[in-house]
Amino acid sequence: MKFLLYGINYKPELTGIGKYSGEMAEWLAAQGDDVRVVTAPPYYPAWRIEKNYRNWYQTSQDNGVTVHRCPLYVPSEPTTITRLLHLISFALSSFLVLLRLLLWRPHVVFVVEPTLFCLPLAWLYARLVGAKLILHIQDYEIDAMFGLGMMTTGRIGRIAKAIESWLMRRCDIVSTISNSMIKIAEAKGVNPQKTLYFPNWVDTEFISPKADKYHFRHLWGIAAHQKVVLYSGNMGKKQGLEIVIDAAEQLRHRTDITFLLVGQGAAKAELEALVQQKNLSNVSFAPLQPYEDLPKLLAMPDVHLIVQKKGAADVVLPSKMTGILSVGGYSLITAEPHTELGLIIEKHSGIAQRVEPEDLSAFIEGLMRVLEKDTHQTNHIARDYAEQYLNKKAVLMRFRDSILVV
Repeated sequence: MKFLLYGINYKPELTGIGKYSGEMAEWLAAQGDDVRVVTAPPYYPAWRIEKNYRNWYQTSQDNGVTVHRCPLYVPSEPTTITRLLHLISFALSSFLVLLRLLLWRPHVVFVVEPTLFCLPLAWLYARLVGAKLILHIQDYEIDAMFGLGMMTTGRIGRIAKAIESWLMRRCDIVSTISNSMIKIAEAKGVNPQKTLYFPNWVDTEFISPKADKYHFRHLWGIAAHQKVVLYSGNMGKKQGLEIVIDAAEQLRHRTDITFLLVGQGAAKAELEALVQQKNLSNVSFAPLQPYEDLPKLLAMPDVHLIVQKKGAADVVLPSKMTGILSVGGYSLITAEPHTELGLIIEKHSGIAQRVEPEDLSAFIEGLMRVLEKDTHQTNHIARDYAEQYLNKKAVLMRFRDSILVV
């Protein structure tokens, strides 16, 4: 099978979409497929091009995959306008690479959203070469913009939704990472027979409860008696991580509890300034850690945090949850009950603690309930869920079999 992966994020980005796209491409190549990737230089979540890459056209071979990288505009401080320019710039620059690949004639064109701006060109390309067009939705861009107040429900908003629906209905398959998101696709006009459940996965052998729980405690000088509350991953606007800082302020008298935020993102500087302003000694920050150390990081805390604002959780299933489940971690999640996260927690009692988003009192109360558990022991409900539903090899095999027969 000739497989073209077309998306703005790719490895060596350590978090979010880039990680999954990289793992999928390399797994398909290992099955004997001819895999090519059209992507951008790595920039996420720091919002700057990594130093070993240049912001221009370049082609390389990486673990059996041909990777074409295209230049794009990367804003130092993402706003509504600069984000749009960022996405549009990649769609335009990558079109030149698609033209170069016309004679290759792939069997499958796999477009990752974000960014939806690439879909019109991908649709045209797929029609010209006779390929099957798959739209894989990691994040509904239009809905996220509405949920975060970046777009209003006026005329422009209605036009954007109409265009989105028209484009989605032109795809041969629309896949996404949760059942809730499949229902959204169907509500946007996609034929249910064209939808495909393709969840984010986890390497359950690599990330397991066997990982060293004390490596980072020793490295960062965390006392043995302290309870660690960890948020790791992207620090963006949609997470609403201010509630973590507010909770730390309320619990500053609890010297046995320390909050740790690991990662990068557009909101990190603001969060650091907020901690300094409140003069909090119980909150620390650390950069993203190498992937090979991820199991140790995930095994360390007593409580993992998955934090989102209202409206965001319905359209985005946090990728970090897969690692937390695989390591058998205990987690506090801000999500509404009707969301994918809420439904999973209701169906699998004990897998995590859920509280309403943006409710500080509920957040602190939920945190205390999790800390009352014996968090040194593996959360077997979480681990069993990961092994049954999120195993990397099983998920990718099901996906490949599905697209070959559709």
